[in-house]
Amino acid sequence: MENQNLHNARRTWLITGVSSGLGLAFAQAALAAGHTVIGTVRKEADVAQFEELSDGHAHAIVLDISDFAAIEPAVAQAVQATGLIDVLVNNAGYGHEGTLEESPLEDLQRQFDVNVFGAVAMIKAVLPQMRKRRSGCIVNVTSMAGIAALPGIAYYSGSKFALEGISASLAQEVAPFGVRVIAMAPGSFRTDWAGRSMVRAHRHIADYDALFDPIRDARKAKSGVQAGAPEKAAQVLLKIVEEEQAPRHLLLGSDALKLVRARIDALSAELDQWEPVTQSTDYLPLP
Repeated sequence: MENQNLHNARRTWLITGVSSGLGLAFAQAALAAGHTVIGTVRKEADVAQFEELSDGHAHAIVLDISDFAAIEPAVAQAVQATGLIDVLVNNAGYGHEGTLEESPLEDLQRQFDVNVFGAVAMIKAVLPQMRKRRSGCIVNVTSMAGIAALPGIAYYSGSKFALEGISASLAQEVAPFGVRVIAMAPGSFRTDWAGRSMVRAHRHIADYDALFDPIRDARKAKSGVQAGAPEKAAQVLLKIVEEEQAPRHLLLGSDALKLVRARIDALSAELDQWEPVTQSTDYLPLP
């Protein structure tokens, strides 16, 4: 069935985390294209600022996506005001930097609450109506670090690997209903991710100094001057949700492409190297 709602001139988008960064760029682009955007913000003070972007078409809801019980009623209230959701963009999230040994377990729990469980709760809030209408698009913003893990961001990489896997499985489950799922994996973009939005674990184990100190210093130095342009990512998003044959995984940024290709090549070589061991664990065929 052709996805009719996604080909109408005007649609309703729900984008999480629109106060800054990619979320704000996504919202601005969608509004400029004439769509209605419901955006989640964390503070009451951000409501008016977001709604001023487009009179009557920008609607802010105050929502902490780690407050799972609040998500469904908040989305239901927004739908009453704007109509059913055509496009969900799970953008809200944050980065955590630190070696695994130095990072408190509570930081991992918080990271997954926001980056994974909150995103899934948002999907659960909109998916029933998308399934019934046989129409809709869900975009989960993951990361190049969710495909090619990097040292020093184990918690963040783990959360984005989880969201990549969830997206890939969900895409297969809902494809028969005309609902498309896209895992959009950005590289380094000029946002607050590596700046004020980053949670940094306390350093206290000297053994990691040689590995990790240069990583932390380089990330701080690059904050604000990364190669990725949020406005260009937003234009890609507008186009990709229109595609009937949209990719289930989409990298954004030349750095992401380089990193992930290198990871795939290394994985392929390792698979070849250890293929006899891999196959040695099968039951032998009966004589």
